[in-house]
Amino acid sequence: MSQKPVIAIDHLSKIYSSSGGDVHALQDVGLMIEPGEFISLIGPSGCGKSTLMRLIGDLEQPTSGILEVNGKTPRQARLDRDYGIVFQSPVLYDWRTVRKNVELPLEIMGHPAEQRRSRAMALLHLVGLGDFGNAYPWQLSGGMQQRVAIARALSFSPSILLMDEPFGALDEITRERMQIELLNIWSSAERRTTVIFVTHSIPEAVFLSDRVVVMSPRPGRISQIIPIDLPRPRNLATREAQRFFELVTAVREGLEES
Repeated sequence: MSQKPVIAIDHLSKIYSSSGGDVHALQDVGLMIEPGEFISLIGPSGCGKSTLMRLIGDLEQPTSGILEVNGKTPRQARLDRDYGIVFQSPVLYDWRTVRKNVELPLEIMGHPAEQRRSRAMALLHLVGLGDFGNAYPWQLSGGMQQRVAIARALSFSPSILLMDEPFGALDEITRERMQIELLNIWSSAERRTTVIFVTHSIPEAVFLSDRVVVMSPRPGRISQIIPIDLPRPRNLATREAQRFFELVTAVREGLEES
């Protein structure tokens, strides 16, 4: 590789033990992710996509194998605030304004009030919500709330953004619009953040990604990695291109073969 990977995974396994027996969630996973890549993880339900993301984010611990984030353990990377996380639910605080929600990580980190405000408003403008800083989350649509969650995750300029089915609860039209907006935010940020994106949607994975990582049924393994050679920037016309349909077919066949 031309540069050191942001995330290095080698022979990674995760086993959940219970009175009913062991569950092998992940088995012998290996993956290298370079700086600034947009990677999607896709596979059948229960294949370990979210488990892999949680291991990267130090929300769970591996049973065996090697996992490094920016050359560090996931725990140290978390302590160093190397990544932000966006879940399927925006998890916003209804009693805080939109701006105050975005400011929250900076507030916890002890940044001065004016610096927090300036950063939050810059990010709200970036996600197209510059006029909604004084609104409350319950006054926004689901798509708008998810944009607030993305702005909050980017507030402290993480080098990595972990996204676990962030658009899964949205209707199809809103979901497609959010995909375009996410790519616009990603390309417009002061530096190209590395994104690991969990999804069940094949078209979504193809539209967003540089590479699509196809995972097998449990125990989860990486069965195929499909490079996505669609030109950027991507837009509505991308979804009508012949190459887009060819890549959707390739990912679907990869899932069927896994």
